[in-house]
Amino acid sequence: MSVIFGGFTIYVLPCCVQRSGVEERKMKFIRNMSILGILRFGTVVCSLISLKHVAVSFTETVKASAPLFTVILSFLILREKVGLLVMFSLIPVMAGLSLCSANEISFNVIGFVAAISNNIMDCIQNVFSKKLLSGESSYSPPELQFYTGTAALLLQIPYWIYTIDFQESFTKPDYFYIGILMLDSFSFYLQSVTAYGLMALISPITFSVANTVKRTLLIWLSVVVFANHVTWLSGLGTMIVTLGVVMYQRAKQVEAADKHKQQQDQNHRASP
Repeated sequence: MSVIFGGFTIYVLPCCVQRSGVEERKMKFIRNMSILGILRFGTVVCSLISLKHVAVSFTETVKASAPLFTVILSFLILREKVGLLVMFSLIPVMAGLSLCSANEISFNVIGFVAAISNNIMDCIQNVFSKKLLSGESSYSPPELQFYTGTAALLLQIPYWIYTIDFQESFTKPDYFYIGILMLDSFSFYLQSVTAYGLMALISPITFSVANTVKRTLLIWLSVVVFANHVTWLSGLGTMIVTLGVVMYQRAKQVEAADKHKQQQDQNHRASP
């Protein structure tokens, strides 16, 4: 459904979308969209596996380690470097994650591995998406969402054919379930387009840290909605993760101010 929403936005409402306008070689285009589609498919599958085996709060806490993975991947793919102050600010995020993991009542190895795998693939997807959004191709966020969603859909069709009982699904349709799926698909579409739009404006590292704030909110919402039992050490770990996010934002501000001051000093010395 999210692919249908994306296609409608691009081809039916072209006035709402800034098309890239770049003629890209067909094989290069297929390669880029296939890579992102595989990553998107993998992140969704691993996320669902994790949610099946462990609590939502634990899954989202594991994903809070995304900034560290993104720092490494941003350097390897985009050659984006960060200062020591920013690196040190990520330590509380990892420490809080470890504390939550060690004291999580619903801990399960399969769920933990799936959450970590989701985290790594999501970080790779974010960094690669940033490269496509800001490179010579310069895709628009709706285009990137639609084409990668289509690639992920093609990967999922064989699994659907193998697992779904189509005769029972068509003879006994659950309209409430269908309505929930459509609402979920539309929400996922809006989340994807918003994420790609935000990615075009900021660095992958800042995007990961912003996601950590969102995940902290999801952790506590899941505790309230699903009545998950949380130990006081897990709660402490969540607060440490949040503190690490605040420290990261402050470290980025200090680093940006230092770079600006150095640039001004260089310009002052270079001027006659």
